[in-house]
Amino acid sequence: MRVALAYACVVLIWATTPLGINWSNSTLSFAAAVALRMCLALAICWLALAVMRERLVQQRSDWKAFFAGAIGLYPNMLLVYWSAQFIPSGLMAVILGLYPFTAGLFTYFILKEWVFTPPRIVALALAVTGLGVIHYEHLALGSDAIYGIMGMVGSTFLFGLSSVWLKASGAAVEPLRQSTGTLLLSTPFFILSWVVTGANIPATIDVKSIVGVSYLAVAGSAIGGTLFFYVLKKCSMSSVSLITLMTPMMALTIGMLFNNETVTQLEFIGCIIILFSLAIYQGALRVVVKQINRLLAVGKQPVQLP
Repeated sequence: MRVALAYACVVLIWATTPLGINWSNSTLSFAAAVALRMCLALAICWLALAVMRERLVQQRSDWKAFFAGAIGLYPNMLLVYWSAQFIPSGLMAVILGLYPFTAGLFTYFILKEWVFTPPRIVALALAVTGLGVIHYEHLALGSDAIYGIMGMVGSTFLFGLSSVWLKASGAAVEPLRQSTGTLLLSTPFFILSWVVTGANIPATIDVKSIVGVSYLAVAGSAIGGTLFFYVLKKCSMSSVSLITLMTPMMALTIGMLFNNETVTQLEFIGCIIILFSLAIYQGALRVVVKQINRLLAVGKQPVQLP
């Protein structure tokens, strides 16, 4: 029950995170927004550890787990915030949905497990096709959105590497300590990036930026990060990857409702192709076919997948 609740919370938080990032960048620079978020999240997690009287580092191997987790934050999240300047939040979530494919690649290189069955290879080809459809319009128009799309693709590789590496470490680090250690290692680099990019602080910060940074510091990093590490510890990589199958359409809807975002016809087609490829990759299509076969009358020809 605890795992199911944590899993549901992670899905909800991930679905709302792209909009939170978009709002954070409203009046803050991308580097300032992410640096402020991580500083606040680190303070919250550190305070929680102090209240619980928990030591951050309990054995030397903890640092290895912290480092593996930190790659999922820096430079990953810096890249995500930079990309948010060019593309809508819903499209960010759809591209992040490619995470299962990158996690599958790193599962092979790190864990030496080949997860790409023939249906999954087809799914990968479909996902690349979907990305190509999304890219085509922006390439034709010379749009800056291509930078955001490529940035998010790079983010999926970094996140996949971090997740698989952390899973492979087998470290028995409690989720709150893991979240705090990850933030401790990555936050100084976010601050450094903010300084290098000009250390700009606007004269006025609007409500959207305040709400976005505050929400992501508390829900996205302090709570969401801790819950994600808990889910990653308790569930298989395939189960964790399912999260990205649920969040894109939720994020697209949230972006349209709360941020007046629009999706072009080609972007919509590309998104549908990517979501369909995810369904194939995760075996959702096979589950549907099995259910159809159960409902068919006895004696009729069952549906078969190639």
